[in-house]
Amino acid sequence: MINYILLFGVGCAAGFINVNAGGGSSLTLPALIFMGLDAACANGTNRIALLTQNISAIWSFRQEKFAEFKTSLKYALFTIPGAVLGAVTAVHIDDELFKKILGIVMIGIIITLIIPKSREKGRRVPEWFIYPALIIIGFYGGFIQMGVGFLFMAALTMIVGLDLIRTNMHKVFIVLIYMIPSIAIFAWTGNVHLIYGLTLGVGNAVGAWWGAKLAVKKGEKIVRMVLVVAMVFMAFKLLGIY
Repeated sequence: MINYILLFGVGCAAGFINVNAGGGSSLTLPALIFMGLDAACANGTNRIALLTQNISAIWSFRQEKFAEFKTSLKYALFTIPGAVLGAVTAVHIDDELFKKILGIVMIGIIITLIIPKSREKGRRVPEWFIYPALIIIGFYGGFIQMGVGFLFMAALTMIVGLDLIRTNMHKVFIVLIYMIPSIAIFAWTGNVHLIYGLTLGVGNAVGAWWGAKLAVKKGEKIVRMVLVVAMVFMAFKLLGIY
């Protein structure tokens, strides 16, 4: 029972962080490994929670009149090929190698995100670059997932030029779509703990629902605040400070 209560609480925090920024999996993946799951199973189980989280977030954004499903679906379809390939790679890679890759990639993401940039000046490439970018991000999401929200935010703000609220609105829909085939691959290879995933998912859904509400009502200011906190938290984790 203590395990389930812990997973629910961690899920609430992760869902809120994921909707407003990214990096919530830096809480949930260690929690699942702490419960005794190996890295591949924790990776697959975490995706059950992310699926419920994004369903909740989409519903919440829609209640606040923020929904562009046609555009979101167009973006999501470009992530699916990469996500499938990434998930297949993840279930066959060595556990220790996976953890090392995870750490190296996340350090790179954080360094990229803390470099000051203007959204308007940042659009130095044609907007169609978003499509190959989505394929690459899809692979990363299928492979690791942790911190993928940061990559979507960078791509949609710097290439497409969206504000942070609409970026997050599209992000949760995109992740929901490509999460379906990636979960199927992890489940097929026996790398999903359904009960832990559903428990974590209830927490993620609660946190995501409130996170979307707060993002719309408070605007970009709260999103930026959560983004900074999430980045610092992940940096400390990767540097072994906590």
